[in-house]
Amino acid sequence: MGERDEPGTIGRRVQQLRVARGLTQKQLAEPVYTPAYISTLEAGRVRPSDDALRHLAERLGVEFDELATGRSARQVTEMRLRLTEAQRVLAVGEAESAVEQYRALLAEAEAQELPEEQAAALLGLGECALDTGELVDGRRYFEEAEERLADAPLPARVPALRGRAVAHYLAGELRYAVYLLESTIDELNRGGLHDPDALLLLYASVIGPYMDMGAHARAAQAAEFALALAPQSGDPALVARMHRSVARTLLAEGRLAEADASLAKAAELYRGLQLRTELANCHWMRGYVYAQNGELERAEAEMREALDMLSAARATLYSSQLTVELADVLHRRGRSEEAAELLRDVLGGLSPERGAVHAAAAHRLLGIIAEDARDTDRAEEHYVRALSLLERAGAAGDLADLCRLLGDLLRRTGRVEAALDAYRTGLGHRTAPGTTTLGPAPAQPPV
Repeated sequence: MGERDEPGTIGRRVQQLRVARGLTQKQLAEPVYTPAYISTLEAGRVRPSDDALRHLAERLGVEFDELATGRSARQVTEMRLRLTEAQRVLAVGEAESAVEQYRALLAEAEAQELPEEQAAALLGLGECALDTGELVDGRRYFEEAEERLADAPLPARVPALRGRAVAHYLAGELRYAVYLLESTIDELNRGGLHDPDALLLLYASVIGPYMDMGAHARAAQAAEFALALAPQSGDPALVARMHRSVARTLLAEGRLAEADASLAKAAELYRGLQLRTELANCHWMRGYVYAQNGELERAEAEMREALDMLSAARATLYSSQLTVELADVLHRRGRSEEAAELLRDVLGGLSPERGAVHAAAAHRLLGIIAEDARDTDRAEEHYVRALSLLERAGAAGDLADLCRLLGDLLRRTGRVEAALDAYRTGLGHRTAPGTTTLGPAPAQPPV
């Protein structure tokens, strides 16, 4: 009948229920057992058989599982339904309400000693923290979820591992995020644990860090694997997330129509699921597609729609990142003062530990705007700040571009040796196409 508590625990539970119902040991025992047997059982000196537990459960008016484990199957099912409801609340952008629900569920799961339900509640709290930009809290929740699932198979631990990796990624720790995702993929493949949902989640999640590190070939390969796994997944939200990530690799290859089609598929899935934050991210990526294609008016419209949705969902970190990209569109449309104002406002919510790559992008754009206004000192200050942030994050592609901008500025102001140093720094950060310093790419899953 599965796991059950130790005899001593069961004995105490039987005694508490018997006393609460005003029954004597004789009344509980009859007609099948003796009062002496009940006395021995309550003292924890005998392990009751399944038949004995069924008899006692019927006499005490409880379910077999409740007597054997301290919890009923009905309670567990109801808790899982409430966990699903909390997921829905988070998905439609009501993170604060979701946090309250997850905390209450975590307390209940801990009281009833339900490790899987504890882990599910902690995962939910971690996702809430990612949405609101509380990355340290998010990482702690994901770590605690992993601890609750320490004895579970690796596929069951993948959502917690992925959450931890995303928290590191958003904090600007790109290489460590990639290490976590790649090593988990390799462990799954080596161990023959070819769980489509787990692998799809990992491959889709590693695309963003690869792109920011300049490892475009690896990102494209991960996207290819994710697309091959998608038909095997039973999770539409996961498939939608995958389509959104794949769009980034298509953009890098200049395949704008395919990228837009991938995002349209994701948006359709998210609309059906009413996932407000994820739908906002689709509008964001479509805005990025239009910006890359020079359709700046459409890009601004998509990004503003995404920003409104993210602001309503109070997804502060994502809102800050999107605002940086919107400012770039505004600058390209000739509205540099408006762009600079947005960037100055948003920098207060970004830091080396919280959105380093986008903080660097904000300083880079402020540097360009300052350079356009012939304020070279201010431009250099912003470029140097951006350089420091990108070096910490390991964003190779962005670093090389920034070193070029800084070198050009230094050369124009007559500092040739300093310009050469900046160019050399940029060249040093240009890794071989499609590589990182983390060893060979993960193997292809059997699909």
